[in-house]
Amino acid sequence: MPKEARPGTGEQAKQHALAQLRQAILHGEMAPAQRLVENELAEQFGVTRASIRAALIDLEAQGLVERIRNRGSRVRVVTVEEAVAITECRMVLEGLCAAKAAVAASDEQLTRLADLGEAMTKAVADGEPMTYSELNQELHARIREFSGQRTAVELLERLNAQLVRHRFQLALRPGRPQHSLNEHLAMIETIRARDPQAAEAAVRAHLTSVIEALRD
Repeated sequence: MPKEARPGTGEQAKQHALAQLRQAILHGEMAPAQRLVENELAEQFGVTRASIRAALIDLEAQGLVERIRNRGSRVRVVTVEEAVAITECRMVLEGLCAAKAAVAASDEQLTRLADLGEAMTKAVADGEPMTYSELNQELHARIREFSGQRTAVELLERLNAQLVRHRFQLALRPGRPQHSLNEHLAMIETIRARDPQAAEAAVRAHLTSVIEALRD
């Protein structure tokens, strides 16, 4: 990056470092327990150590980074039990979003959900687990978006960010996409039927299955 294009110092630099670090963690480029060395990160992103430190504090608040006494920061390790607890919270919030989407979504948005269901079915038939995983994430994101429940959406974005490693592992588990496909199709069907209670129940059933898979 040319020197004049670097964000340098201050709030802009902190936000630049925050965005880059968050993306690296969420995309699995930085593994759980990986040390985050301020000097190295400052050089990598072209900002000051102070900007990196401020970004790490924000990431710690988001549950993505943890500080180890006398050892600095590292990418947070989320245990299975923590992942289960997070998913239990997701169950309540995503169930709410599904119920809201069943009422609030436009006909065009409902068609978009149906299209995603068809694409997920094709990904399973074609044996493409990573494509299925990406479509899975998009489906959940669209349901949140179509719900119009902004507070729930913000809370879920924070919770889901902490599950990235477990979500990736589940996506690659043999047979998991085939197992979860019908659960996702049931979510789509009940939202398209504009049945909020059934939509919420479908989401809860799906995430109960996720919890069982996490514990296996």
